[in-house]
Amino acid sequence: MIMYKSEKLVQHIKQLIENGSYSANTKLPSLRAQAQVTGYSLMTILNAYQTLIAEGRVYSKEKSGFFISEYNYNTYQKTNTVETSQPQKIKINSKVFSYLKQTQASDYIYFSSAFPDEQCLYNTKIMKILAHYAQQKPIGTTNKNMPPGNLKLRQQIANRYILQGIPTQADDIIITSGALDALNLALQTLTQTGDYILLQDTIFYGAWQAAERLGLQVITLPTHPQYGFNLQAFEDLLQAYPIKVCSFMLNSHNPIGFTVNDKIKEKIASLLEKYQVYLIEDDTYQELYYFGQKPLPMCYFEHQNRVLHCSSFSKVLGANIRIGWVRTETFSEKIQHLQLMSTLAANTLIQETLANFIATPYYDKHLQKLRKQLYQRKNLLYHLLLRYLPSSCHIHYYSSGYFLWIELPNHLNSTALFQILLSQNIGITPSHLFSIHEVPHNYIRINSSFHMDSQHKQAIISLAHAIKYLIYQRMPALLHYFKTDSNAFRRL
Repeated sequence: MIMYKSEKLVQHIKQLIENGSYSANTKLPSLRAQAQVTGYSLMTILNAYQTLIAEGRVYSKEKSGFFISEYNYNTYQKTNTVETSQPQKIKINSKVFSYLKQTQASDYIYFSSAFPDEQCLYNTKIMKILAHYAQQKPIGTTNKNMPPGNLKLRQQIANRYILQGIPTQADDIIITSGALDALNLALQTLTQTGDYILLQDTIFYGAWQAAERLGLQVITLPTHPQYGFNLQAFEDLLQAYPIKVCSFMLNSHNPIGFTVNDKIKEKIASLLEKYQVYLIEDDTYQELYYFGQKPLPMCYFEHQNRVLHCSSFSKVLGANIRIGWVRTETFSEKIQHLQLMSTLAANTLIQETLANFIATPYYDKHLQKLRKQLYQRKNLLYHLLLRYLPSSCHIHYYSSGYFLWIELPNHLNSTALFQILLSQNIGITPSHLFSIHEVPHNYIRINSSFHMDSQHKQAIISLAHAIKYLIYQRMPALLHYFKTDSNAFRRL
């Protein structure tokens, strides 16, 4: 049966509502904004919005636009049984090392990149400030940028928490050399070798690497298919194991993309207090929401200082701006002592530059422009994938960040697909890097932030062809086919 464009848009918006990307009273893109992203006519989009209004999913306000109706998030269904791994020590670092070594070619198409396209991140104002401080001799005394970090920068970061209703002082902030450094320091502060920690079963591989390095016993929390976070499983695990620390990504999750809604965050906070467990929150993508208000971190919801909140600037200003931080009211001194024995201090010049850049209106203007670009590029790639991928693939789309999480047919192996595309200098990230479970890995992560020129579009077509070929061919024959004929993709 042929699905009309308006029906496709209706189904797409329904999916965003059901997976929590659109919460109650979120404003939908205007008719013109939606037309720019989808390529559909204004009448097609209006028909889709009117259909959603008729179904009670959307309501309109005169001269204001279209909004998501009140959606019942209390229909959360408890799972009767929870499948979890037994406590285990992690061995994933060699996998990550091998993967990163294989994806370093200069002529690579980096759908595998963990960072947004550099063209989106470049900002002339921060470059001018950086050049100004680089010419000064000296930049400033080294001591004022030692742990806990540049005071002015910490004050600026604290101010951004205050704007979200989270009382924060500069002394609650410790500047680190990026988000991964922040996560490692926080985890090292709260744990000792052999301690039990709880991680989401699918999570950024840096969390697994940290657990491996520190010799921790890991319990995994299954992902909820609708809300992302499985509350019932969370409490079951807190009851069953002596878990000391949880480490979660709740906003713009990497790799899946979901943002946990506030009602669930409130319940997480109450369970942390009930079971006296600490939480390290990786909130690296906190600024990359598309619509509405900035999502709240967990430290907004809890009142016993049990959350160590970690973030960084690298995903909004570039990989070279490797400055992160930990917010904690309780463990600042201990983290600083650990810093002095490891990374010592974050880059002095970059700290000074950021402190002055964030104090200007240019930082928020940069964020607004970045969000708009990422939204447009993600939607463009999403619709391109819908056009070319087999219908047996499912694309998990969420309104934030710059990753698309793609579910392949059950019998396909994402690692094999990665190796095939690698021979064509096309990078994707296979799901075995995000999980420690020995289960069929039939998911891939795609970076959606790149400008969709002819080269990137051809790479998407090649990806689709490779998936289709894998569906119908035996793997050994396919591998031989691509190894012996470098032009195979072009003829598919």
